[in-house]
Amino acid sequence: MAMLFRWLLRLFVIAVAAVGLGVATVYYLASRSLPDYDAEYTLAGLEAPVEIVRDNASVPHVFGETDADVFFGLGFAHAQDRLWQMTMMRRTAQGRLSELFGERTLKIDELIRRLDLYGLAQKSVAAQDPETRAALDAYARGVNAWITTVNAKAMGRGAPEFFLFDPEVAYWQPADSLALVKLMGLQLSAHLEEEVLRARLSLLIDGNRVRDLMPDAPGAGVMAIDYAAIAPGVTRSSAPLTRMAEGPLSPFPARALAGASNAWAATPRRAAAGGSLLANDPHLGFTAPSPWYLARIELSSGAVIGGTIPGIPTVLAGRSDMLGWAITSSYLDDQDVFLERLNPENPDEYLTPEGYKPFETRRTIIKVADSDPVTITLRWTENGPVLPGGHYDLASITPPGHVTSLGWTLLSGADTSMSAAIGIMRAQDVDQAIEAGRLFIAPSQNLTVVDHERIAIQMIGAMPRRQAANQGMGRLPVPGWRAENRWQGWLNYAANPRVLDPEGGILGNTNNKLVDRPFPLHVSYHWGDTQRIQRWKRLMESREVHTRESFIEAQLDAVSFTARSLLPLIGRDLWFTGDPAPAGSPERRRQRALELLAEWNGEMNEHLPEPLIYAAWLRRLQDRLIRDELGPLADTFTHVEPLFVERVFRNVDGAGQWCDIRQSSATETCTEIARRALDEALLWLDETYGGQLEALRWGEAHQAFHMHQVLGETPLLKWIVNIRQPTSGGDNTLNRGLTRGTAPDPFVNVHGAGYRGVYDFADPESSVFIIATGQSGHPLSRHYDDLGELWRRGEYIPMTLDPDLARAAAVGTSRLIPAHD
Repeated sequence: MAMLFRWLLRLFVIAVAAVGLGVATVYYLASRSLPDYDAEYTLAGLEAPVEIVRDNASVPHVFGETDADVFFGLGFAHAQDRLWQMTMMRRTAQGRLSELFGERTLKIDELIRRLDLYGLAQKSVAAQDPETRAALDAYARGVNAWITTVNAKAMGRGAPEFFLFDPEVAYWQPADSLALVKLMGLQLSAHLEEEVLRARLSLLIDGNRVRDLMPDAPGAGVMAIDYAAIAPGVTRSSAPLTRMAEGPLSPFPARALAGASNAWAATPRRAAAGGSLLANDPHLGFTAPSPWYLARIELSSGAVIGGTIPGIPTVLAGRSDMLGWAITSSYLDDQDVFLERLNPENPDEYLTPEGYKPFETRRTIIKVADSDPVTITLRWTENGPVLPGGHYDLASITPPGHVTSLGWTLLSGADTSMSAAIGIMRAQDVDQAIEAGRLFIAPSQNLTVVDHERIAIQMIGAMPRRQAANQGMGRLPVPGWRAENRWQGWLNYAANPRVLDPEGGILGNTNNKLVDRPFPLHVSYHWGDTQRIQRWKRLMESREVHTRESFIEAQLDAVSFTARSLLPLIGRDLWFTGDPAPAGSPERRRQRALELLAEWNGEMNEHLPEPLIYAAWLRRLQDRLIRDELGPLADTFTHVEPLFVERVFRNVDGAGQWCDIRQSSATETCTEIARRALDEALLWLDETYGGQLEALRWGEAHQAFHMHQVLGETPLLKWIVNIRQPTSGGDNTLNRGLTRGTAPDPFVNVHGAGYRGVYDFADPESSVFIIATGQSGHPLSRHYDDLGELWRRGEYIPMTLDPDLARAAAVGTSRLIPAHD
């Protein structure tokens, strides 16, 4: 027995040693790709030495003698920290994910190829102005210099992920950066799905009820929508809306996750310190690492600092000594779905106003890992690319003998948006920035700019020129062969909404409606916000003058205008009306929940139970209101639509009829539905979290989930690469933490302010910014998530343009030396 024990002990020690050796080997190989920030590199492609000073948050400050060398340095820094992320975004834009991930990403690649994002980016290189082409070329050389360095010095293949997948990395090209801009546009798009869903609803329910659930907000709306008259022969269906390209690697967003942002500004006379103020927090889906990367570059036009996207050589949101600029999604309706009638005698032709014409076709081959290549035929009409019926369930709204195509401003081969972005970054005042925005095509943004004296909001991006007789008015798919439905090019830049130096001295945008103009100058019928703007107005109007701190306070504000306005409506007949109930009974639990909500101020604080009770109640309430009318299609409405709930409980234009369950013989009231929804929500909370209502915590359910798009679902590794943080805020708060909206964790925070910046031109060096994770994309780096805890707590880091301050606490200085031939 003793002999057996000794041998078992030896085997155990050997096994532990083998595991330890394996872990050490993996760690060694992975750590090889950690860049040395305090090193000297001799590189080809430079005109003169470049210095990259990384401050104590690892924000690179890039100094060079020429602008080309500075852009080279930015590309080098981006690649050092985010090479895997950059190559993944490039593969996505190229439609080449399946080369690594096999059939699970095949549908994504197929859709991307049909849109031809990369081909259009390649064509757009020649459309850029000379300064932008020079910047793109220099930036690409900088990225490639790091790739060459990694290969020459065997630096762990550049990122740990390359050990798990094909380690070959193609050199960066100028078109790659333009393709990433188009990819961002794809991630911010929502109007295609809006059109499909509105068409589905109009076939299923009364047209007046469609505007209850998908309101034109705010402002006057059309009384009825009748898709059956536009597309006869389409079968009505209550099947759920499906999407053929889903998963963490998909760039095709669900309608609720298609982008948002906040920005506001104050003139010097409305600022306590006498200088212009600007705050910006663009909202994107959370990932690890963050899509954002902080950087400062020293250009001939002046130093600039702020948020960049790795792969794109410009500061998209930030400041210089002379100017601050911010971006928010404009929600411009820049997409139209066209029904294309096929020639019954020749399906290779489609109908146009001039008769049948052949599709423009091209074949492309998609390489698939561990499988045979797939060849698809791409088809384009005069209106845009033909899309498969499975994409956003287009087949469900397409009549027999037809296909659908997509008109979209993003699908341009002469897209000068990059030139506009670099022009804005170089601008010296508000007028120059607005003029630079003239070249911007897509994705449309609201550009908020301030200089030392003036403030402005300018919508940038091409607006489609639609005719007043358009059948769908941008809301519904329309016949592509009818001349009145076709775009007549783009509107002049002067048609884009603009506010310059407002009389009140303060302006802002939370994705709310910009203008109340009639179609076709309406901008959009679908807006990203009707709620945050109400809270913002209250905060801005509550002070005569503002400070950097008051702008930060507004940026972090977690009070829900939605909760404060809806709870009195849905609970008005429930508060103080119940019969006495014994402790522990469902009735007593409901009464206690109502008592908590009655005393709550609407703050979606992570430490409180009321936000979770409220969110669960509203979610169950909306589902009960729409489920019997929509059936499984109700699953598409993953988030509460506040205006819908308000219309129902105020019985606007008869919307109260949603409370009656049509399948039952009784006539239900809105009070009954609200009570049942609350009971159902409390039951779910008890089954999910248990314990007393007072012990619930919103932050437990509302954790910000920054998932690694490739390794985030891999056992063991997911605990290393994913980042979770309990957070305040909610779907409709200024400190926006958009929930997932789907089971099993509907309240997980998956979309929000990945970048925050506040700029004070009374004291520019007091300006601050932050991102949601860290600068590095390497999970073993201390800078992988070091900024995340500051971000969660609502803290910031300094935004300095003082070279001495940057060097004073630098974690390292990289010196790039030109290689001599």
